[in-house]
Amino acid sequence: MYLSRKIIFTLFVVVVMLISCQQQGKKAEQTYRDFNESYSGEYLNRVAFPIGGIGAGMMCLEGTGAVSHVSLGNEPEIFNEPCTFAAISVKGIENSAKVLEGPVPKWKIFGSPGTGNGAVGASFGLPRFDEVSFLARFPFGIVTLEDKDLPLDVEITGWSPFIPGDADNSSLPAGALEYHFRNRSNKEIEAVFSWNAKNFMKKGKGNSIRSVENGFILHQDGTEENPEYEGDFAVFVEGDDAVVDFCWFRGGWWDPLTIAWKNIKESRFVENPPVENDAPGASLFVPFTLAPGAEKTINLCFSWYVPVSDLRIGNDPVSTGTGDAGLCCSGTHKPWYSGKFASIKEVTGYWRNNYHDLRGKTELFKETFFDTNIPEEVIEAVAANLAILKSPTVMRQTDGKLWCWEGCCDSWGCCHGSCTHVWNYAQALPHLFPQLERSLRQTEFYESQNEDGHQTFRASLPIRPVVHNFHAASDGQLGGIMKIYREWRISGDTEWLMKLWPNVVRSMDYCIRTWDPRGKGVLEEPHHNTYDIEFWGPDGMCTSFYLGALKSMVEMGKCIGEDITRYDTLFVKGKKYMEKELFNGEYFIQKIQIEGLNATSPVEAAKNSWTSDYSEEAMKLLEEEGPKYQYGTGCLSDGILGAWIAKMSGLDELLDSEKVKSHLGSIYKYNLKHDLRDHANPQRPSFAVGNEGGLLLCTWPKGGELSLPFVYSNEVWTGIEYQVASHLMSEGMVEEGLDIVRTCRKRYDGRIRNPFNEYECGSWYARAMASYGLIQGLTGLRFDAVDKTLFIDSRIGDNFKAFISTETGFGTAGLKNGVPFIEVKDGHIDVKQFNVSGKLL
Repeated sequence: MYLSRKIIFTLFVVVVMLISCQQQGKKAEQTYRDFNESYSGEYLNRVAFPIGGIGAGMMCLEGTGAVSHVSLGNEPEIFNEPCTFAAISVKGIENSAKVLEGPVPKWKIFGSPGTGNGAVGASFGLPRFDEVSFLARFPFGIVTLEDKDLPLDVEITGWSPFIPGDADNSSLPAGALEYHFRNRSNKEIEAVFSWNAKNFMKKGKGNSIRSVENGFILHQDGTEENPEYEGDFAVFVEGDDAVVDFCWFRGGWWDPLTIAWKNIKESRFVENPPVENDAPGASLFVPFTLAPGAEKTINLCFSWYVPVSDLRIGNDPVSTGTGDAGLCCSGTHKPWYSGKFASIKEVTGYWRNNYHDLRGKTELFKETFFDTNIPEEVIEAVAANLAILKSPTVMRQTDGKLWCWEGCCDSWGCCHGSCTHVWNYAQALPHLFPQLERSLRQTEFYESQNEDGHQTFRASLPIRPVVHNFHAASDGQLGGIMKIYREWRISGDTEWLMKLWPNVVRSMDYCIRTWDPRGKGVLEEPHHNTYDIEFWGPDGMCTSFYLGALKSMVEMGKCIGEDITRYDTLFVKGKKYMEKELFNGEYFIQKIQIEGLNATSPVEAAKNSWTSDYSEEAMKLLEEEGPKYQYGTGCLSDGILGAWIAKMSGLDELLDSEKVKSHLGSIYKYNLKHDLRDHANPQRPSFAVGNEGGLLLCTWPKGGELSLPFVYSNEVWTGIEYQVASHLMSEGMVEEGLDIVRTCRKRYDGRIRNPFNEYECGSWYARAMASYGLIQGLTGLRFDAVDKTLFIDSRIGDNFKAFISTETGFGTAGLKNGVPFIEVKDGHIDVKQFNVSGKLL
């Protein structure tokens, strides 16, 4: 009897536990944030939405409504969260004075810089709203605030101009926060809005707070030793009259902020005039009255002007590069806007006068982009990573050319020079701002290329000829040739192609001479690549780039009447070799080779590499296994990357489609992990770790892994996930591609990582803009301006609508009951014919 009761009790406990686990699972499923929807609760933890122009600097609107990541001085300042805040106070209501933000995220209270001493100088201790949520509709970020003490509905919309095809207006050093209030009570409300800031531009002597219409300017002089200190930040209200306090109370300890908050709490607006220097801070006030149910919007505008930097990167050669480089003679980098505007007052005047026009055009882009029925996870991935174009990753010099980092360290750009093998992946810029993308090609084939055709994969800043003292990057240089083809088809500008053609030929011939001297159609000699090492012997990844470049030369040469026999012959030989010798029946591999090459031994070659030195232990491995840092029999996620870039560029299939599908299916089967707890990563683990999922760079399902495979092999990289997903989709494996996208975006859900900052070697990493290729992967949408043909190859059925951007305009296009259509929303797109899955209409 005792045992039976014990058994019954045990069974009861087990049932209760099972029910509890089931309920917890349902609860977790119910509360998980849906893709492309708002962020709230724990999902707001890391949300920081970039605002600013292309190459102009950035500030972020956090999911709570705070302003952070203020990076205006031509370099990133990731942890720069100055004491700035908007506030509201309502007369006659107790506890009505509130900072217009939600609760401070817990990680900021202890653990972020300065919190060990109590977060001195921050506004964290001031009252805030109880409830907050954030919705991203790039380039607009919308914060919604609620509080039990206030009968106001509050919405903050942050934005800056972003208009495809209009690079200059999209590069302004400007942004706005629009504060919208609605009186939900049955009584009239008398309120005071304020925006308050310490002088965060201050770097030493020569700082002041100056006047601008309906606002103020935080100013810092430059010095002879540090001219880059010169800077201005203007804040003003558009369409309202403001009262301005140009000088907070001057005193010790916390006196300035104490008195500033006292003024806010008592709904008192102060009109202290500007002082000569060292004003602690400033406030602007906008008093307003709202009848029951009435609404009001206060447009708070920002602009900045930091015309000089101390950035000069790269050594100067004795001789110049090929052709007319159009050299930038500036000693250090100067931002594009400093060549267009002479002062902060000019920037502010332009922003004020064009505010509504630019907002309308930016709104049109937003409405058009989101007017789609493609999967929500894809929309989120594409839109979130467009934020990279507003980050300090991207710079633009006074002649209009782009120069970019790979990403952003906390206070410095990471990995300089518009790195060709990283920017290969990025697909957004060539469609949204084709002229800016073409400026990167100009740099690669002029300033960065010498008479022999050798390209450095990192450009100097300011852009100028470079020293050629390191390897060319095989994937970067060959990818550049494919991108010349892509830019030609996007622009329709054959004259541009013909002007560049001699240098493109030099580049292609250098690649053949250096990496395929025996004319086999594959890269056989050791070749540097995006993994910061050299592959020895032919491999699927870099050979697919070679085939894509050769195919591009054939197609471009045919059009302009050049002899392309050599390139065509090499393409045919290389395709045959890759399909026969590098395909193992399931996926493409590398055949490691050190014999029969022009190159010296890996040990000697390592002396010209900063990553591959051979210690005594490594020498033993070399004897036993061959050179370090190869992938050999591995299943590489980038294993046919060149074929994807070729497809994105508008080239026909490079390889047998069944083998391509098999390779992509193998990547999905072996490399995608939904839980990494049992995966060992001794390299850089924080990109994806623990119970998170991600796409591994390489696995060895058939064995053969070296003791020291290529150095990043165990990592998960943003961007590679998207190129594989896009390629899978384009080959009809849509669900597999979507699974990869969902797995990636779950890591960037706001709890641990910022949804608008996919990172690898730094924040806002350029490779993440491979996500833009998801649209083409799903739909096949691509406009060829040479043939005036709109291509559609849908993998999501006969009824879809998606965004399309071209050299001359943007809109939506798709299929309606199988019939193609295009709706142009801005500019014009001269479509003469449709090509739907290979059929001309």
